[in-house]
Amino acid sequence: MKVDGVSYRSIWRDPSETTVTVVDQTLLPHRFDTLKLMNVADAIDAIKRMVVRGAPLIGVTGAYGYAMALRDDPSDANVDAAFDAINAARPTAVNLRWALEILRREIRDLPPDDRAVAAYVVADRLRAEDIETNGAIAEQGARLVREIYEANGRSRPVNILTHCNTGWIACVDWGTALGVVYRAHDDGIPVHVWVDETRPRNQGASLTTWELGSHGVPHTLIVDNAGGHLMQHGQVDICLVGADRVTASGDACNKIGTYLKALAAKDNHVPFYVVLPGSTIDWNMEDGVAEIEIEERASDEVTHISGVAGDGSIVKVRLAPKGTRVGNPAFDVTPARLVTGLVTERGVAEASRAGLLGLYPEKA
Repeated sequence: MKVDGVSYRSIWRDPSETTVTVVDQTLLPHRFDTLKLMNVADAIDAIKRMVVRGAPLIGVTGAYGYAMALRDDPSDANVDAAFDAINAARPTAVNLRWALEILRREIRDLPPDDRAVAAYVVADRLRAEDIETNGAIAEQGARLVREIYEANGRSRPVNILTHCNTGWIACVDWGTALGVVYRAHDDGIPVHVWVDETRPRNQGASLTTWELGSHGVPHTLIVDNAGGHLMQHGQVDICLVGADRVTASGDACNKIGTYLKALAAKDNHVPFYVVLPGSTIDWNMEDGVAEIEIEERASDEVTHISGVAGDGSIVKVRLAPKGTRVGNPAFDVTPARLVTGLVTERGVAEASRAGLLGLYPEKA
């Protein structure tokens, strides 16, 4: 994707270097800047502080963090210690453990002196695969948007409601749910996106609007609680959201507030699709509500908000009275019964084990 006419991806590495550079998402949309990650501690910090965020990007960043850890200490003890430290940075997104397990499996039996080089090869491969996978997801999902456009007699744009940010800065490129939007838009299908602000970190208001505006996609920012109202009045044709973890039964864990959108969509007969790469499926889990660990984040995400002051500086201000007790679960789980379908790089599946196995028969 492009920023001010320059092509970017969310994470990259000069082949001659062992460090990586990422887009600093904590500064968007007010300032576009990058940050170099020098070691595993930097990678863990970037994941925790949400300098990088989005399940696919977290996975790739974790892989590079693991490679940097083995660059500095390739011992047998650090193979496991670094794995555990990085995996603990964000417990909900399954892509992080998925990427780390691939890397550990491929380097564990190598001599210590060979581990770092091999780890960078694996991390580079996972980065390239993420780009290819999300491009395929975009193609699969764009067909759904085109079907709605054709069903409406090509009479008006397709109104899409999304939640949180699922674009190229949540992956390496393209994105998941927003990747579908970009593909449809680039294919000439007129679309309009209702963008949930996505409290408390406002990834929709700050990141999704910035991405869509940069790409020239028509969009309107709405408060989180407006989606049901729009659905009641026929102003939403389809809901497209991402996921940080999907169980083998089709339950989808995503940014807090997604479940409420799914309930409203069900009540108003609006199709609700979860868009994800196969790496986000946790084949070891069945009941998302009971089994998925929901990350509880810091209280100041709720009590404070960041923005641009009149002098152009970025400031953080308090919203709630000092000392207010805060609950801040970062995710919720949408049961499979509320999900119309799961859009993956291999096609669209029913939200069930049978549906997913139809696309991933090797997991049977």
